[in-house]
Amino acid sequence: MKGDTRFSDSRRLAHDWYDGVIPDNVTFDSSNFIETSYSFRLFRSRMEHALTLGRSASIYANTMFDLGPRACVEMGAFSMLNGAAIICDEAIHIGDYGLISWNVLLMDNYRAPRSIMKRRAYLHALLSNEPGVMDLQTLPRPITIGANVWIGHDSVVLPGVSIGTGSIVGARSVVSVSIPDFAIAVGNPARVIRYLEAPR
Repeated sequence: MKGDTRFSDSRRLAHDWYDGVIPDNVTFDSSNFIETSYSFRLFRSRMEHALTLGRSASIYANTMFDLGPRACVEMGAFSMLNGAAIICDEAIHIGDYGLISWNVLLMDNYRAPRSIMKRRAYLHALLSNEPGVMDLQTLPRPITIGANVWIGHDSVVLPGVSIGTGSIVGARSVVSVSIPDFAIAVGNPARVIRYLEAPR
């Protein structure tokens, strides 16, 4: 970061409209673009490498990182988040050259339990600021997104899903099951409609 005019020594973005800083456990360098520290207002991860940005990875405005205490997110080289929401309690991996469009939601945890009684107890503990509230959450399931994946705007990728290399997810799709390599998937729930020719 030395000699880079975009970042100050205190991890403040020189061009930032928001009076915040990039957390110490975010790994990035002068090849990366981070539009604003406002993206980290819900960032709570205590992991040493909570967010790692590959070479020339970019984070644009309206992207939001809601990371729990043990969460780790990895963005590959030349990947881009353009106004996406990342809800992570364990692990989300985005491969090289990934293009995540605006309003995409990647979530490795539902957090609120499905059972009515458990959900009621969770919400009561959350609103009462009880110390054991995290123990009432559902368990996270990591998300893996391969290289050269494009996820269209307003799509949702649910816990435990893998999206294969070179695949495309159409706009406003809900991805609830894994998608193979070089597939085009659309809809709610997303289903594969055709395959792309793999590069030779």
